[in-house]
Amino acid sequence: MTAFLEQDWFYIAIESIICLCVFLLFVSIIIDFSLYSRDEDVESEKKSIVETGSMTLFFLLFYLLLLSGKWVWRISPVHTQEILMVLGTTMIVAGCFINISGRFHLGKNWANQIKIYDKHSLIQTGMYRWVRHPLYASLILMFFGACLVFRNIAALLAVTVIFVPFMYYRALQEEGLLIQRFPQYEEYRRKTGMLFPRILKKDVGRYD
Repeated sequence: MTAFLEQDWFYIAIESIICLCVFLLFVSIIIDFSLYSRDEDVESEKKSIVETGSMTLFFLLFYLLLLSGKWVWRISPVHTQEILMVLGTTMIVAGCFINISGRFHLGKNWANQIKIYDKHSLIQTGMYRWVRHPLYASLILMFFGACLVFRNIAALLAVTVIFVPFMYYRALQEEGLLIQRFPQYEEYRRKTGMLFPRILKKDVGRYD
């Protein structure tokens, strides 16, 4: 009976941490909309299919896949499952922290659609010191973490085939405007990874 209760508390703790992270993420998005969403002082703009609405739709699809309980990767023993859950939860917590920290540093430069404002700043501090698009990188990290927690193969495929390419596409769209606006962006691209920290510097002209 004691072992059962301990295991039950383990799952409750994991679910509570994940729910808290998702809640904090959505709160931070709402704060961004309330503080920084505006149409004035826009220097240049590019509409993108990848924005908060489409990302939210993907989140709902992802949640429904998890909720279905199908396509779950069965792993034995139970301790292995618990290790994956702890690892996945750690990724979710890290992703949540990176996302909120990135939003804090981005501040008034944030926009739902791709916009360059008259007083736009090129942020290279905080998480932007390590990756050029920490908000997108953090979401990818959180989704892959959830795939480990719930071991759902369909959800993993959805993240890999749909979400990651969409984030990459959105990042490329943003960089098209940033290159035009900031002459120093080329150097920033050279030394900083797009979605993952760069360990080795690449030659100029290669910015993956």
